Amino acid sequence: MFELKNVTKTYERRGQTVNALNDTSLTIGDNEFIALVGPSGSGKTTMLSLLGGMMAPTAGEVLFRGESLYDMTLTDRTKLRLKSLGFVFQSFNLVPWLSAIENVQVPLSLAGESASTQETRAAELLDRVGLSDRLHHLPSELSQGQQQRVALARTLANDPHVILADEPTGNLDPDSREQVMNLLSDFHTEGRCIIMVTHDQFAADYAERSLRLIDGNVDNAPLKARAA
Repeated sequence: MFELKNVTKTYERRGQTVNALNDTSLTIGDNEFIALVGPSGSGKTTMLSLLGGMMAPTAGEVLFRGESLYDMTLTDRTKLRLKSLGFVFQSFNLVPWLSAIENVQVPLSLAGESASTQETRAAELLDRVGLSDRLHHLPSELSQGQQQRVALARTLANDPHVILADEPTGNLDPDSREQVMNLLSDFHTEGRCIIMVTHDQFAADYAERSLRLIDGNVDNAPLKARAA
């Protein structure tokens, strides 16, 4: 699925070079559920951005299904993100003036689906995440947990094989956190690859494998079984 080959990513900050990732090599399988854990500034979000085709490495290669992401044209990489990759963010990234169903329709519209297909598919996905009674509510009329479930429904709109989640439980109460993680676990059971950045040990325990990042270096963390 993904392969990082000797990937380094550096930034220039206040005249100094900061290494976000240091000569990192890593393979992620087709149907893995991986948690990227580590302290702030350790390179977790940088790695997620590299895997998502949003940030080119300074050195090395990022391969997706054997093809170099950053040797693709920008247009081809954008098409790949639309068709194969889904994104979930801590801040939900919902369009505030669109209803729940309209937010879920956005990627379907970008993919050129008809209006009727968009509406039917979006309604089905919102029903799946338990929000069939909130189709026409604005984000401001929803709780944070409900907003994240709208974001999860939107992520599934184009049936991506990979979901990249950046702190998906970071703003949620315990009940909502469990709902979101159960949904991600369901998506994985259906055959999707889940790659999740998290500070939340509860969330990390859902993963099959943990990768610990410290100062831009990857270390395989011991696998922790999910609590009963």
